[in-house]
Amino acid sequence: MASTARTRNGSGHLATTLTAAAIPLAGWTVHTVVWHRRLAAARRDPVTGLHTRDGYVQHATQLVSRYGDKSLILFLDMAGFKQINDLYGHDTGNEILSATGQRLASWCGTHGVAARLHGDEFAAAVRIPPGRRPVRLAQLAHQLHQPVPIGDTLVDVSVSIGASSPSDLGTRELSLLMRGADSAMYDHKHHGGQYRIADLTLANTPTENGRRAGRPGTRSVARAA
Repeated sequence: MASTARTRNGSGHLATTLTAAAIPLAGWTVHTVVWHRRLAAARRDPVTGLHTRDGYVQHATQLVSRYGDKSLILFLDMAGFKQINDLYGHDTGNEILSATGQRLASWCGTHGVAARLHGDEFAAAVRIPPGRRPVRLAQLAHQLHQPVPIGDTLVDVSVSIGASSPSDLGTRELSLLMRGADSAMYDHKHHGGQYRIADLTLANTPTENGRRAGRPGTRSVARAA
């Protein structure tokens, strides 16, 4: 009997100990889940629901590392967005941004990630084999240039598209690929067409503060001002 009693007491003590340990463990698990959800929400743009720069860099780096020459980095800029805001107001401007973000995310599908980096600037990273790029980029240009219905009004939009890939630039460094896509986007903005894919010349365009020289926010613009 004494042995049986000791076994029961030991089991009871063990159960109590495990229960006491489980309570803070469960609390910590809930805290961790909530924290991760808040962190994920903080990496989402409130207007478009897309990733912000931090989330984009993380996912784009992983995509390029995994798919290499089959990956494509895009940089996009809405032309005339200030005029849209001035003419229709900021609420309409936000609807235009949201529609553009949804179209970009839809085009990326499950093989890519879309982001709003700043203002009317967007980015994307997708897996597209080199042979499919002309068709896919033409599809994107067509989608992004469709008028956006705002109430009873159709608002025309225009987006400059630049792209770059390790297959063309010979690097998987995301910062260099983004620089190439940024330069290609500005080349597209100035010379027209549907889009522009960076070559080594565009990728080596001088930059300041990590941005193409002459862009808003660079020192050269500040000095000129």
